[in-house]
This record gives sequence, structure tokens and C-alpha cells, in this order.
Amino acid sequence: MSDDDDFMQDSGDEDYDFEYEDPDDDESGDIGIENKYYNAKQIKVDNPEEAVDEFLGIAPMEQDKSEWGFKGLKQAIKLEFQLGRYSDAVEHYRELLTYVKSAVTRNYSEKSINNMLDYIEKGSDDAKTYECMEEFYSLTLESFQNTNNERLWLKTNIKLARLWLERKQYSQLGKKVRDLHRACQREDGSDDTSKGTYLLELYALEIQMFAETKNNKRLKVLYQRALTVRSAVPHPKIMGIIRECGGKMHMSEENWKEAQIDFFESFRNYDEAGSMQRIQVLKYLVLTTMLMKSNINPFDSQETKPYKNDPRISAMTDLVDAFQRDDIHAYEAVLSKHPDVLADPFIAENIDEVSRNMRTKAVLKLIAPFTRFTLQFISKHLQISVPEVLDILSFLILDKKLNAKIDQENGTVTVERASDVERLRAVEEWSSALRALWQTTFNGEGLRADEPTHAVFQPGFRDERARKGPVKPKGHFAL
Repeated sequence: MSDDDDFMQDSGDEDYDFEYEDPDDDESGDIGIENKYYNAKQIKVDNPEEAVDEFLGIAPMEQDKSEWGFKGLKQAIKLEFQLGRYSDAVEHYRELLTYVKSAVTRNYSEKSINNMLDYIEKGSDDAKTYECMEEFYSLTLESFQNTNNERLWLKTNIKLARLWLERKQYSQLGKKVRDLHRACQREDGSDDTSKGTYLLELYALEIQMFAETKNNKRLKVLYQRALTVRSAVPHPKIMGIIRECGGKMHMSEENWKEAQIDFFESFRNYDEAGSMQRIQVLKYLVLTTMLMKSNINPFDSQETKPYKNDPRISAMTDLVDAFQRDDIHAYEAVLSKHPDVLADPFIAENIDEVSRNMRTKAVLKLIAPFTRFTLQFISKHLQISVPEVLDILSFLILDKKLNAKIDQENGTVTVERASDVERLRAVEEWSSALRALWQTTFNGEGLRADEPTHAVFQPGFRDERARKGPVKPKGHFAL
């Protein structure tokens, strides 16, 4: 960002008018002040401490507050923040705010304040800088609370709410968002369509909060409400956030198809905004492709194709390739070689389902030729633990995809072929017919119980092999 021009765009709507000219081009100002300002700019890279003193020396040279004093304070504050002189930066920011009512125009001051806050926000990555940033926001709100500049008030409050979200201060965030929602409503309680952009930013903040706190019920309501806002052209990054959280919500419900749609829309919006979050969301999109068990390559679309060979997502690209080829060894090798894939908690949480699908298909393919095998045999060939093998086999048996018995004591598995099952069913039917014949013969109009007979069938007579189905021999269990 240019320290002088402050042309960085904000996500909100802006008024682009020409009520003022850049003070840098005003050659009618005091030559001494102007020279001091530009001399300070020349040395600020090599000697920032001296440059701070030079910039701060401009204000005392003014007879009345002017643009040069405003610009000098602005430059000094940024350098002090870079140097870690946070208390000095806060104090001089307080002084800067005294210039906005008379020394500079409303539009210029608003843009400068917004860009100053953005600058501080981007440079904040620890507790001290967060405290400094919070003080900047508080001073801004205090300075503008008695003015009619509602737009700056809303923007600053949204920045403060974003800070609390990052610091996971959900109680303060919830209260602030409720206040902001009221500010974006008409007197009858309905949403003010003229503030649609701010409404979407508020929805994005709340949706992120509910996503992080796992409150899917509230998340779903707000997500659907956010998608109905039609009164604004939102910044694509805001829609990227909303769609990303929507995708995660659908994933928690195992609604893979809707999750895929949302992640794709999120990626597209992040990409348009130039946000680096597009890479992470693209990984989520690849993940949903595997969870859907789809054979469609997620990099076939025009939007995603340029990222197919991006080294930042090469691991996910290799994973989906191994998945679609049913190559369990290649799949496991990728996970082993790239442990950073699981560094993202969301991927780590959902990749287990993909791994289970891969291993389940691999087990069925491996045991297809055999009627008897050991748990250790599968463990060795698929390079997974015996408990994992046992878990997969139990699932297959319960899901009726495998007709087998597991002997946990000996670590063996016996598969019953379909032909054996059909034979046992025929024996069962034959035995039932014999039982019916016996009942007719001795209890109906046939032979009496005291009359001799050449062939007497005992009740309950069944082929021993047919009995082995429901009976559980010691050391085995049938699922």
C-alpha cells in the first residue's frame, strides 16, 4: 500500500468524487513544511527513527491545522507501528483525529482513516498489536460518535467485530453484531436495503462465529438468509467467506453434493478477490470430490484448471488421482509423504471417511480369490494395523457386503460362498417339509400314535450343516 496516496480499496461502497486535490500537488503551501515532509519521506526507509521525528516536526510549524500536518502525522504513525512503538502510535493517532473536522475534507479524512485502520489490521499478528488496533478502533468510534458519518461508524465497528472474531471473543462479538444489525434496520425492524453491503458483512461475521462454535442450527438460518440479500453488490471476499462456511456446514451433514457446490462458489469468489484463501478452499473442493466417490476431475473446470499443477495443492491432486484409480498404496504414500495435508483441522476431520472408503474397497479386492485368510495377511498387504482391519471387516459384514465369520482368537476369517448359502437354504427347506409331513402323519388323519410305522421322523430333525448357521461355535462370531 502506498503510504502517501492511500488508494487501497475498501469492501464497502465508496463515494468517488473530486471535492479535493491531493495535497501533494498543492504547490502553494509553505515551502519549508513541504520540504520537511519530502525530506522525511526520502530517509524513512534507511533511517525510520529520524524520519518519525521529521514527520512529527511538521505540525508545530503550522499556524493552523492543515493537510501537511495531517499527512505528516499519518506517516509518523505508520512508522511507529512498524517500529513497535505502539503507545506513541496511539497517542499520535489521537492527535490525527483532531484534524478531520477542519483541516481536511470529509471524503479525504474518511478514506485516510479507513486505510490507516486497514494498514494497522494487516500488520497485527500478536497480543500487543491487537491491543493497539483495538485502541485505534475505540478512538475512531469516539471521535465520530457525534457526527453524521454513519458509514465510517459502521465500517469501524465491523473492523472491531472482525478483530474480536479473530481473537475468539465471542461474547463481545455477539453483542456488537446485534447492535450493528439494529443500525442496519428500518424503524419497523426490517432490513434497510440501502445497507445491504454492511448486512452481508455482518452475516459473514456471524456465520464464521457459529461455524467456529459448531452451532449449525443458527449457522444454517443465517446462511440461507445471507443468500437472499439482493440489495447489494458484495465484495467477492465476503461471499467467499459465506460460501466457505456453508460448504463446511453441508459437510457436517454429510451432504457432499451441496458442499461441493458451495466450495466451488467460494473458490470462485476468493479467486476474484485475489484472496489466498482460494488455495485452502480448493483443497476442500478436492476433498468433497473424493467423499462423493466421483470420477469427475475437479480440475477440469475453466476456473480450477490453472491451479492443477500448483505446488501448494499437489498433495491433494495426487490424493484424488490415487482415489479415482483405487490405488490404496499410492493414496497411503501421499498421506505419509505430506503430513501437512492433515494440518488443517477441517481436512483432518473429514479425510478419515475417504481413507475408510479406500481401505474398504482395497480389502474387498484383496480377499476376492480367498475363502480363508488371516487378519495379519490384510494388515501386511495394505500396511494398516490389525485393529483397523478388524474394524473394516466388521463393517463389511454388518453392511452385508461380506458373508464371513471372524475368529478373533486365532486371527482368521472364513468366507462363506454364495453356493454354500444356497445349499444350506435348500437343506433348511427340505427339513421344514419333513417336519410338516411328520405333523400330518401323527396328528392328522394319517397313522395314530400307537400304530407301527416303517419310517418315523423325529421332531426337529435337521441337517447338521444347516444348523451351523445360527449356532455360534466357540471362538467365532457371526455378524
